[in-house]
Amino acid sequence: MTDREEQAINTIRFLAVDAVQKANSGHPGMPMGCAPMAYVLWTEFLRHAPKSPTWLDRDRFVLSAGHGSMLLYALLHLTGYDLGIEDLKNFRQLDSRTPGHPENFLTPGVETTTGPLGQGFANGVGFAIAEKHLAAVFNRPGHDIIDHRTFGIVSDGDLMEGISHEAASLAGHLGLGKLIYLYDDNHISIEGDTKIAFTEDVDARFRAYGWHVQHVPDGNDVATIRSAITNAIEERDKPSLISIRTIIGYGSPNKQNTEKVHGSPLGPDEVKLAKDNLGWPETPTFLVPDGVYDDMDAQSEGEARVREWESRLAAYAEAYPELARQLESWFAGTLPADWESAVPTFEAGKGLASRESGGKVLDALAAAIPNLIGGSADLAGSNKTELKGRSSFQGDSPDGTIFHFGVREHAMAAITNGIVLHGGLIPFCASFLVFTDYLRPSLRLAALMGLPVVHVMTHDSIGLGEDGPTHQPVEHYMALRVIPNLNFIRPGDANETAEAWKVAIKSKDAPTVLALSRQRLATLDRTAMGAASGVARGGYVLKESSAEPEAIVIGTGSELQIAVEAGERLESEGISTRVVSLPCWRLFDQQPESYRKQVLPPQTSVRVAVEAGVTLGWERYVGTHGSVVGLDTFGASAPAEELYEHFGITADAVVARVKQALNVVSEG
Repeated sequence: MTDREEQAINTIRFLAVDAVQKANSGHPGMPMGCAPMAYVLWTEFLRHAPKSPTWLDRDRFVLSAGHGSMLLYALLHLTGYDLGIEDLKNFRQLDSRTPGHPENFLTPGVETTTGPLGQGFANGVGFAIAEKHLAAVFNRPGHDIIDHRTFGIVSDGDLMEGISHEAASLAGHLGLGKLIYLYDDNHISIEGDTKIAFTEDVDARFRAYGWHVQHVPDGNDVATIRSAITNAIEERDKPSLISIRTIIGYGSPNKQNTEKVHGSPLGPDEVKLAKDNLGWPETPTFLVPDGVYDDMDAQSEGEARVREWESRLAAYAEAYPELARQLESWFAGTLPADWESAVPTFEAGKGLASRESGGKVLDALAAAIPNLIGGSADLAGSNKTELKGRSSFQGDSPDGTIFHFGVREHAMAAITNGIVLHGGLIPFCASFLVFTDYLRPSLRLAALMGLPVVHVMTHDSIGLGEDGPTHQPVEHYMALRVIPNLNFIRPGDANETAEAWKVAIKSKDAPTVLALSRQRLATLDRTAMGAASGVARGGYVLKESSAEPEAIVIGTGSELQIAVEAGERLESEGISTRVVSLPCWRLFDQQPESYRKQVLPPQTSVRVAVEAGVTLGWERYVGTHGSVVGLDTFGASAPAEELYEHFGITADAVVARVKQALNVVSEG
């Protein structure tokens, strides 16, 4: 290691140490140990442009070990991103651009929000998939307009998490040769030495996954790190893992190589000792010595790369003008002008499971929107997401648009997050609704980042029948509705399903879960009912009462037809009843108060909701005089029709609840 390299590396280390100490919170150990590998990667290999942080063909860097965020912030600052020294001094403070874990929507140069371990690992697989597919679609001989890599730093904790196993297995299968991860192999986790829980041969595991694996025995050996990265870049057919044996908290005499330096500040005394140990001035804090900015600044080189790429793009546009226009529109998120006209309208009366109508809509959308891609966690036939007329994405056919995620729900969701973050593609993924439990952390992060991933989740109720309570979601509707910035839509017939898909495709800043049925649902006669386009507002009057409504019946999904039947029966008995479809609470709550009161007039206090799930939460719409026909237990194994009768989710039950509520109101 040269003096110049050592000075820059120690600058990275002590910017992290000082920021954590000032905040009195954070993780100094990982940046101190990983600074050499990060320095080599960012100054010699990473092709990026600090002044153009969203440049299309940049390399992507993922800090999957997001707790070491000060490592990334120091790199961004020193290489010239719009992140000043005051931002570093404001680490972990309210409204700062340097939060405790990296957030892509706050900090320029941060590609994805990480921290929950394993998420960044899987996001990076999504980045690499997107690059490989887009290169296959757009590159032409002599015009490699898409040609970049995904690099990352991953930790022991990342590699313990199950999601990384899922994602690594798929990455190896797909031969993602432009995916390169540097493994911070420091042997320490929060509880101590990893030998207490993590003694597998990681290198052998990744070789078994089909990865190219190298080992660097000394994390301070920049020459060997440099050589290993070079070798990984030259390997084009396999993803690469470079295991680098580091010392967590390197330089801290009393805390290095222990869990004490993982997630707590060093403390003033140990900071002094660490600086003395590495020959660093105790003051001033946040020191960047002369020459370090010049050494690490990537602005000029980055802008030169951007200009060179733009020149190549111009030549590409001249040779392939239509492809160039398509490339621009895909990355701009522009949809084809006539895409909505491709969405089918379904005739009344003919019953279809919403998974079936959803599949028909998806096929139509795929024909109209070429960058709509996706797949299922080994359930495409059940989810009706086969994408007719499309081919599979595989290592040797990366132009394919059907993904086979295998039984890997969690990695599937995180990978699709990565695909959206990369840009240029509109991804969906699919499984059974009950398995949103398996992918919930990735779904939550999609909502946090505002990523418009579409989740097609079928078999959405006890109506799936004989598979029984292990597969029947009952608490999941509410569990998903409470996630901020998530559109959970439960359409009640084929035309509501079509409209729900439109909402999902139009979304720019929120993920969507489409909860679709296994059992057939009647296609409602819209000539006598409200237009299904009301789905876009979250809720609407489906069937108006004959007079001022005495009662309102609210339904969602497969229970909407129960609500309609109950409303008709109540009307036949002289009780004026409005039927409301409320497929998406979040969208409804976003409507003006005047609209919400128009649909659910406050003066009509008798309201009954019907939904085959837990009743908790419905009180916000049914009020003090209302009630809910649902189930607050698990389901059972039996034909769907029998289950609805068994659990009392019927029109009879709704009618009885309305009458009971009316009696209470009249007696009150």
